[in-house]
Amino acid sequence: MTATTEPVGAPVTGADRMSRREILQALSGLMVGMFVAILASTVVANALPRIIADLNGTQTVYTWIVTTELLAMTATVPLWGKMADLYSKKLLIQLSLGLFVVGSLIAGLTPNVEVLLVSRVVQGIGAGGMTALAMIVMAAMIPPRELGRYAGIFGAVFGVGTIAGPLIGGVLVDTSWLGWRWCFLIGVPFSILSIVLLQRTLHLPVIRREVRIDWLGAALITAGVSTLLIWSSLAGHKFAWVSGWTALLVAGGLALLVAAVWVEARVPEPIIPLKIFRSRTVALTTVASMLVGVALFGGTVFLSQYFQTSLGKSPTIAGLMSLPMILGLLVSSTVAGQLITKFGRWKAYLVAGAAVMVVGMLLLSTITVDTPLPLLFSYMALLGIGVGMLMQNLVLAAQNDVPAHELGAATSVLTFFRSMGGAIGVSALGAVLANRVTGLMTEQLGPAAGVTDGGTTEVPDLSALPEPILAIVRDAYATATSELFLIGAPIAFLALVAVLFIREKALHTVSGDERARQEAALPTGH
Repeated sequence: MTATTEPVGAPVTGADRMSRREILQALSGLMVGMFVAILASTVVANALPRIIADLNGTQTVYTWIVTTELLAMTATVPLWGKMADLYSKKLLIQLSLGLFVVGSLIAGLTPNVEVLLVSRVVQGIGAGGMTALAMIVMAAMIPPRELGRYAGIFGAVFGVGTIAGPLIGGVLVDTSWLGWRWCFLIGVPFSILSIVLLQRTLHLPVIRREVRIDWLGAALITAGVSTLLIWSSLAGHKFAWVSGWTALLVAGGLALLVAAVWVEARVPEPIIPLKIFRSRTVALTTVASMLVGVALFGGTVFLSQYFQTSLGKSPTIAGLMSLPMILGLLVSSTVAGQLITKFGRWKAYLVAGAAVMVVGMLLLSTITVDTPLPLLFSYMALLGIGVGMLMQNLVLAAQNDVPAHELGAATSVLTFFRSMGGAIGVSALGAVLANRVTGLMTEQLGPAAGVTDGGTTEVPDLSALPEPILAIVRDAYATATSELFLIGAPIAFLALVAVLFIREKALHTVSGDERARQEAALPTGH
């Protein structure tokens, strides 16, 4: 067996391969769609207080406006990935965008919080499809050897969507003739534009396989994951981590997932083919993706709160302060992608990225309320550099290691576990943050800290606090935030260990679509 591992079968002439111009045209539609999916989760951040006030919602509803979309997006990713292996990728990505349009319209016109929550589920299903299918479509169009040069483009879209979202949301909310409803409606024209662009520019032949989707397995996976995500979202503030509700939800979620594994192992066409985990590369990249999700999202999501509560910055300034990390991610992702395309070697960037990520987490664990901003920004940039080299190339390594007819499943598995790790990380470390802040404030202020039996405290109104108490509150949030990164560092180190054991394999020089045609031409049983 040769190192290139190109399958033997129908010859690849390049006659049907998309040109670079056609690829860039199709990527324009994908980029618009990705921008919309990212914008949906960030643009609403500054609008939530106004939404809750106008619709007479509660603090619980505040949480669930965010959580319902996350649940729907994470739980449906494997199903979207499986359907991409069986049906037209172009049709599926347009369907996901269509669902997003419907959800956005309902959310923008909602009369009450109940309808808003339903609309967020629809939005989440559409965003889940867009998130999974964008990478699958790229793998179908572009050979792994050339994929790196396009990764920076998507990194730029991710960065712009992340930074611009809160800023756009703040402007819309504060503009009297627009208002918070446009935080949802603004995605509609972008989604329609993406559908039109993809219809005109994306040309992927469909290699049909006459199989039935394992709907029972899909239902069990969705129900199991949703149950665990609901638990991780509510534990620590609605009920204690060690409680009857925890035992019930965790046991129920695990039981559903065990049943899903049992079903998936026995059907001819599972949603998540268990045999793909026989590949050491897929298994290790999946583990690394989940650990990165826990460490990265669990730590960085609370930086904005640190900027506002500990450093006293406005929401708009806090959004701009994330620029160093995003820029670090963009530069490293782009440079690493170009070098991978040029030299064909990729493992070194995974190892370096994971190592730099660990260092960045450890440095951020030293921040205080008095940390100089240039030093803080350098730590954030370092973390961004590590993430840029690591996250996207984990997907590349997995896609390069599986047969073309399992590209969708492999890509969605990594996306799924990364999202689930992020959701659990945010929930678990959020509870740690709340409990640590409570403890620190109680030490300084006693019962005046507002501690409840659940061990949490409401986020204080800084403008109403006298200076001595304000200093204590700011210091408590800074200390608790730094400790989150100290917890995240060993989790990131485990991701580094997983990456070290991945075996480097030469990158394919033909696209996923071409590989699928080659595999389809192989004799049965080959």
